[in-house]
This record gives sequence, structure tokens and C-alpha cells, in this order.
Amino acid sequence: MQKIGVFICWCGSNIAATVDVKRVAEAALHEPGVVYSADYQYMCSESGQTLIKNAIKEKGLTGVVVCSCSPRMHEATFRKAAESCGLNPYMVEIANIREHVSWIHKDIEEATEKAVILMRAAVAKVNLNQSLTAGKSDVVKRALVIGGGIAGIQTAIDIADAGYEVDIVEKKPTIGGKMSQLDKTFPTLDCAACILTPKMVEAASHEKIRIISYSEVESVSGFVGNFTARIKKKPRYVNEALCTGCGICAEKCPSRKSKNEFNEGMDTRGAVYIPFAQAVPKLAVIDPTACIKFKTGKCGLCERNCTAKAIDFNQKEQIIEEKYGAIVVATGFNPIKLDGLEEYGYSQNADVITSLELERLMNAAGPTGGVLLRPSDRQHPHKIVFVQCVGSRGLRPCDKPYCSKICCMYTAKHSMLIREKYPDTEVYVFYIDVRTPGKNFDEFYRRAVEQYGVHYVKGQVGKIVNDGGKLIVHGSDLLMNEQVIIDADLVVLAAAIEPDPTAKSVATMLTASIDTNNFFTEAHPKLRPVESPTAGVFLSGVCQGPKDIPETVAQASAAAVKVVGLLSKDQLTCNPCVAGSNELLCNGCSSCEKVCPYGAISYITKEVRRGDFRRVAFVNEAVCQGCGACTVTCPSGAMDLKGFTNKQIMAEVDAICK
Repeated sequence: MQKIGVFICWCGSNIAATVDVKRVAEAALHEPGVVYSADYQYMCSESGQTLIKNAIKEKGLTGVVVCSCSPRMHEATFRKAAESCGLNPYMVEIANIREHVSWIHKDIEEATEKAVILMRAAVAKVNLNQSLTAGKSDVVKRALVIGGGIAGIQTAIDIADAGYEVDIVEKKPTIGGKMSQLDKTFPTLDCAACILTPKMVEAASHEKIRIISYSEVESVSGFVGNFTARIKKKPRYVNEALCTGCGICAEKCPSRKSKNEFNEGMDTRGAVYIPFAQAVPKLAVIDPTACIKFKTGKCGLCERNCTAKAIDFNQKEQIIEEKYGAIVVATGFNPIKLDGLEEYGYSQNADVITSLELERLMNAAGPTGGVLLRPSDRQHPHKIVFVQCVGSRGLRPCDKPYCSKICCMYTAKHSMLIREKYPDTEVYVFYIDVRTPGKNFDEFYRRAVEQYGVHYVKGQVGKIVNDGGKLIVHGSDLLMNEQVIIDADLVVLAAAIEPDPTAKSVATMLTASIDTNNFFTEAHPKLRPVESPTAGVFLSGVCQGPKDIPETVAQASAAAVKVVGLLSKDQLTCNPCVAGSNELLCNGCSSCEKVCPYGAISYITKEVRRGDFRRVAFVNEAVCQGCGACTVTCPSGAMDLKGFTNKQIMAEVDAICK
């Protein structure tokens, strides 16, 4: 029988206001193996930890139960305190009586009773705990960044500047992401390309950075410090070593009917093309779905006119396999599709456009050379209506329940730029409320109203109809308490943003967590905002939630610091709570091997008894991450998890039901 000490934390009033901590401490003394019990206002404080340490020494404790907040918060804190006194850290258990009790119950009697039950379950488990010893694993000194937008670029540069090798995997032919499509950035109205292009060039020229463009991560195996990634590199049909990016092939291509993705489909490109002038790497790429050569076997003008002899129609898909110590997810975002929002008439009217399409229309490298023209007739619009929160903060199935965070500011930016360049243009903005929380953001918005004369209308747009070439906008002015009808030449929709479609598959591949909106979930929203719950996987940029460029860059650098901290270690301490096989019970069915997401289980032939050779499961403890999938799958009960054995779990259940 263990000698167990139970320590009840008040957590200020977080726990003590709802749970009678004195009664929980008294109840603990009646549990088997408990020889000491105490409560304290802040158990995680230095004084609280000293209380635990002194009890371990004076009472000779062999096990500790701390009834406090979530183990995600302070389990490591209490384990270190116990270890400093010579007690094995895995003889410490946390009973969560804050999130699981005090925060969800209002009745003191009910909450106290539940706290006693959870304490009793933790004591029952500690009575069966055994000392565990953590192993060591080597760290691969290389990082993988998935996504080549500004978040991925900044993360890669910071890691590389610390002296570690980095691979950026970008699914498009060039890095740059959404920022490369912008004209100006708020609140300074700097040229987006002027800020981004030097970063792109720095990444391309950095000796520690390898850009793997036009590629996708196909699979990831392994564990923190030692991941193995398979990267599928799509064929460009252009030899990267020979291509000079001169663009002659794109000029000569006769097939020019494909929508230009970079310009949001508002003009066309050739079957062979360079995405944009500042593309990195600046290499041509051939679209086989549009190329005449691939369709008919004829043409080949690009090949005949390429002086570098870089065109290669026989190029095949490549698989690159590489080992990494850490992985950074920077998969970015996309504006939502507006198909379900028919009241705005986006799919029926060419002159109802998104904010990103407006960015391209206003850009000197855009489809109109930077001149603001209506898409329908190429005429200058004299009355423009902006509609805020399109698809954001709504309750319909097609809406996103969250605020997209950047829309208020980029609409203010657009309205100011239009009024400055075209003073004869009237600009109206329909808004629910204006959200400008950043540094100098509110001043920026007020400039749009006070200096540039933009008409802000507090209200929502009900519908937009086309009447003989004019867009009739039906809305409401809540401040004036009246209906508003505006005949507009151009309507710009501030569409909500959402995670890139690849986020879900990437999360599955990395065994990382995503929320209901498919944004990656951080390990802790306040204390670990750039780490995912999966060890060795970090988050950078909008993949974790809506944010603007400065915030994205800040998070990218924060993620880089975490990666550098990991890669700077030669070895990592492994999790000792790993699976193990009882060879006498194992029947060699392979069920556990099939469900293991880490590939930690293999099968060997072994003599389990004299003369009894049998095919049994073998667990590679360096690879196993203790997820427990094998233990619930095993039909014979041969697989068990150290620290969370079947006996321990059942003891907890029995204690709860007692």
C-alpha cells in the first residue's frame, strides 16, 4: 500500500467559492493509503510547492494527489516539485476540480460531492501507480514549414537565422501566399509587394532554406524530434535547373483561355505561365489541363522558343523523403465561397465583387493595370457600396460564427484609396459595428470618415438587384431608423475568411487538433498559443485563427523561437507512458499495428514459453506516444498502457461508483 498525500488547492476563489475544500481534505484522510491531507490557497505557488515538498520528506510519501486545475496547466509543475524531493514524478496525479467541478457547478453541496469523487478516483489510481523512467531520443536538426505565405516565410527565416536548416513546402508554384495579391497594407498604406518581395528573396537566397514549391506533404510519421515526411512534388514540365524565368514561353503560348488564379479569375493566362512578376522561385509552369501539346500531341511552341531548353513534357511526379525535428503549420486562409449568399447577387452580377478581387483591380500589376474599372463594361464606377461581415458572425449554415478580424480595416483602406485616387466617387460602407482594436487602427478608420468623407451606414444589406446595369442596394440605417436604397455602380463584399481547405487533411496527418471551424487548436490559448497539443508541431499565422499581417508575423517569429528551442537540444526526454504487450496473451492478430498512428508496433516471432514460438506484438517505445489506441483495439487484452493500465482505469471507475 502506498503512503499518499492529498493536497487541495483553493485556486483563489476559482475553486474555493464553489467547493468546500476543507471537507474534501477531510474526506481524503478516509481513503486507502492516504496518510496526509492539506489545503492551500495557491498550491502552484512557491509556498504551495514547498508545502508538498515538506510533506514528501517528513511523511515519507510514496504518492501525491493534487486536486486543482487541469493537468494541462500545472501537472509538470507538481511533478517537478515531487522529483526534486526524490519522488518519481509519475507517482503524482492531478484531480481536476476546477474545470470539471467549480466552473460548471453552482451548488456548493453538489460541487463538493463531485470534488470528493474525483479525489477518490485519483487516490485509487495512485495506489496502483508504479515508478516510470523516461528514455531519451535524438533530435533531427531540421525543420519543416508547411505553407509559404508571409507566416511560413517569416518562420523559416527566423529558424534559418538561428543556424538550422528549413524546408518550406508550398502547394502553389511560388511562395508569397495571399499577401502577394494585395495592393497596399493597413494602417500605413505601404506597398504590399515592397514589403513582401524582400522577404521572399531573402528566403530563396538563404543558405539554410530550401523552397520546395508546387508540392504537398503527403504523409508524416514519427514523433517530436524525429519526424519523417513524404513530400509529393508535382511536375512543372519545366526543368528548374535550366529555366531562367525569362517568360518567352508564356508569351509564345497560343492557349490563353485559362482563368488567372493570381488575379482572382478576372483575366486569363496561358497554359504555360509565371504566376506573377516577383514570383519566387521565378520559374515557368505548364498547366497540362490547358496545354495543347498534352491534349493533342501537337503545338510545342514553348519548347521550340525556349533558349534555355528547359521545357520537359516527360517530367514526372517526384517523392521527396526527409527527416525533421519540428514541423510548423502555416497553411493560411481563403475567403469563403459566396454561393450560399444569394441575396448579394454575387454569382449573377459581374459588378458585385469580393474585397480580394478589388485588391487585384487596384493593383498596377492587376487585370486593369491599376485603373479601377467595372468588370462588366470596363467603365469607371462613380458610386461604390461596401458590405461588411459577409458570411461572418451569422447563424445560417453558410455563415461563419466568428469575426474575421481584418475586414473592417481593409474596407477602410479600400475606401480611402478610392477616394484619394478618384475624388468624384461616392463611397458607402454598410456595417454592423466597426472593430478596430489594433495600434493606430481607430485613428485610421476615423481618417476614412473625417478626412476622406466615406459614408458609413450602420445597418445590414438585405438584397442587391440589377436594374438595367445599375446595382440597387436595399439596406437599413439603424441610426436613422429608415430603409436605404442606393443605386451603385460597384458593390464590394467583405467576405469572411476561413482556413485553407488543406487544413483538415494536414491536421489529420499530423494528429493535430482543429476546432469546429477547422482552425488549428493551440495547446493552451494563453500560455502556449503557438504550440499544438501534438508535441513538435507548431502553429503560425491564420491557420490558428483570423489575424492581420503584423499579428501573423509576430506569431510566426514566436513559432520560430519554439522550434529553435526544440532543435537546440541534442536529446529529448521521451514519454514513459507507452504501450506494452503481454506476450502470453497476444494472439498476433495485427489489430493494434493497424490502428497505431505512429507506426510504433511491429510483430516478431518469439518463444513465449519453452517450445512455444509465437507471433507477438512488439512496441518501439521511442516511437510510441502513448495515445492508447492499441489498448482499446486489442481483442485479447494483451496491450496495456504504462501509467494508464486497465487495472488503474478500472480502479478509478470503481472509486467513482463507490
